[in-house]
Amino acid sequence: MSATTAPAQQGIYHKAGSLRSERRWALWTAYLSLIVSAIIMLAPPVYMLLTSLKTSAEVADQSGSPWWVSNPTLENYWALLGNRMFIDFFLNSAKVTIAVVALTMVISVLAAFALGRMRFWGSQALATGVFLTYLVPDTLLFIPLYQIVGGLGLLDNAWGLVLVYPTLTVPFCTWIMIGYFASIPKELDEAALIDGANWMQMLWKIFIPVALPGIIAATIFAFTVSWAAFVYPTAFITTPSEMPMTIGVVSQLIRGDTFAWGQLMAGALLAALPPVVIYAFLMDYYIAGLTAGATKG
Repeated sequence: MSATTAPAQQGIYHKAGSLRSERRWALWTAYLSLIVSAIIMLAPPVYMLLTSLKTSAEVADQSGSPWWVSNPTLENYWALLGNRMFIDFFLNSAKVTIAVVALTMVISVLAAFALGRMRFWGSQALATGVFLTYLVPDTLLFIPLYQIVGGLGLLDNAWGLVLVYPTLTVPFCTWIMIGYFASIPKELDEAALIDGANWMQMLWKIFIPVALPGIIAATIFAFTVSWAAFVYPTAFITTPSEMPMTIGVVSQLIRGDTFAWGQLMAGALLAALPPVVIYAFLMDYYIAGLTAGATKG
């Protein structure tokens, strides 16, 4: 008996050892990939941070290492925060972003509810078409949008950006919300209708609470796109008092061939701070919203 079981046990031990070896190599490969990816992704912001802590003289000094700060200073940050124009850039970005997020969510929730729950002829094709419009790059849209915004008299006006940013945010947010609304059991609709609820009551009291993770994910996406947009404000805004941070910092700190690198890097980091803070606190909701919405869609 033992003579027959010994080879079998040896085979099991061999397979177990082989699996452990494969798992070990898989872990090492995964860790190595993560380390390389982290270095690639973190190198630019780290370089920006180091440059923002340097004086103009140290930035211009080519003899030292760009990855080392000899005399750290916050003068670049204080120079920006003490500049009224920089504060106006921040307020313009905040004003436009809040308005765009509010407008996007109202349109997206209503559109997704209609396409995901109020089934009608062509709703599936229309839902697919909504998502396909998101794939059209803004570099192709800004020329016709420039004519539209100009016709409305909103060129060189921050409120004109509120009109054009939803072309980037509404399609994707609507697609995410369609997946959530379509996943809710149909019995809830029937029970609500039997109780005398109308469609708006169903949306407000049933669907919005259930789809809250998807709404949060869509809100974060709309905020990020609106805050970081560059092509549209570059094309539509030329007056410094109406510029958002994305183009205001660049336009005012680059004069001909003179670059204020320290303040440029400091301004870029300050501009990136709001999205980073939001992602830090709501990352779990964002991931859950994107994955669940895509899966259910």
